Amino acid sequence: MNDSFKHHFHQLAQIGALPEGGVSRLAFTPEDKLARSWLLQRMVEAGLSVSTDAAGNIIGRRRGQKELAPVMTGSHIDTVPQGGNYDGAVGVLAGLEVIRRLNRENIQTKRPIDIICFSAEESSRFGMATIGSKAFTGNLDAEKARSLKDKEGVSLYRVLTEAGCTPDDLGHHPTLPVHAFIELHIEQGPVLEACHCPIGVVTSIAAPTRFKVILKGRSDHSGSTPMNMRRDALAGVSELILGVERIASREAGKNTVGTAGYAWAMPGSMNVIPGRVEVGIDIRDINRDDKEKAVKAIKSLMGDIAQKRGLTVSCDQLCHEEPVALSGKMVHLLEKAAHACKLESMRLPSGAGHDAMNMAKITDTGLIFIPSLGGISHNSAEYTPDKDIEAGIKVLHKTLLHLAQE
Repeated sequence: MNDSFKHHFHQLAQIGALPEGGVSRLAFTPEDKLARSWLLQRMVEAGLSVSTDAAGNIIGRRRGQKELAPVMTGSHIDTVPQGGNYDGAVGVLAGLEVIRRLNRENIQTKRPIDIICFSAEESSRFGMATIGSKAFTGNLDAEKARSLKDKEGVSLYRVLTEAGCTPDDLGHHPTLPVHAFIELHIEQGPVLEACHCPIGVVTSIAAPTRFKVILKGRSDHSGSTPMNMRRDALAGVSELILGVERIASREAGKNTVGTAGYAWAMPGSMNVIPGRVEVGIDIRDINRDDKEKAVKAIKSLMGDIAQKRGLTVSCDQLCHEEPVALSGKMVHLLEKAAHACKLESMRLPSGAGHDAMNMAKITDTGLIFIPSLGGISHNSAEYTPDKDIEAGIKVLHKTLLHLAQE
């Protein structure tokens, strides 16, 4: 592993670092802004010309010999709360490492090579994932940016404006041509490690459907309200959460997963029956029909619970995305590059969403996975060994160079 990569990786890991380990850099918080500024400086040091678009995506370009559509690579550096140091960050820094190696080798490419750091990939702040790549591919406008708000009620539109971006331009400009896109990412799962395989070539990406569900009952005294006269919103949500688990694990498809990621009860006092509870639900699958089956069943369950318990229910669908099959051409090129680097590879789907799923709508897109120790991710214990990161960089380097000479 190159010392410059290690140095930059550890520098970035210090921005938003937590005393108990891990890191928190939610999108456009002071920590994320500091990390973005740090990254911009590293791009300039690598000789890239840098720009920022309406959604805050940072793009560093290494010029090509001809004015052709660029080959692009990158990922994100924002994190979940108390997240790990590898998710997203490795992909951005790997792209920069490839640029440094091309510079050292004095290799000129026909096409430009762009390194992109997508903004707000994680859904932790605004409830929607891959915001930057949605905007880059023309699938996010100013109206949607106004509607997306964090739990303090601050809109994405306001946050982008305060960051010096131009959210009114979202969706108004045609998508720029991109010759191909490759994302390198940790697997966030246990398959590669279990198979002792250093390189995963992703064939498809599962897509989420997400809901913000609010169940309302009545707040009453916990001591003086008989059990048969209660309208307990938290009890209703508990039933819903267990129903999501049942539907995803036994009633939908073999690859369906369902998660209730948070539940906020009001008024939140031990001696008061909760009268209002908000819960966030995330359903994913690589098969569209199986995901639709799960979503339909969960919506039906919401109504049944509300009727049985005397509650009212409101359901705001935050996103409903399509599973994505990645380019066969890119799968072939990544496998060929791994073979040339004398690295074993295997094909596998991605259960997690990535910016690559949006880029696949506009260009040939590939996704390289490298192992995650224990399958752990979105956790301070997240870890990928240096040798596996280096393996991923080698495959990325070889594939980018091939595409940039097309």
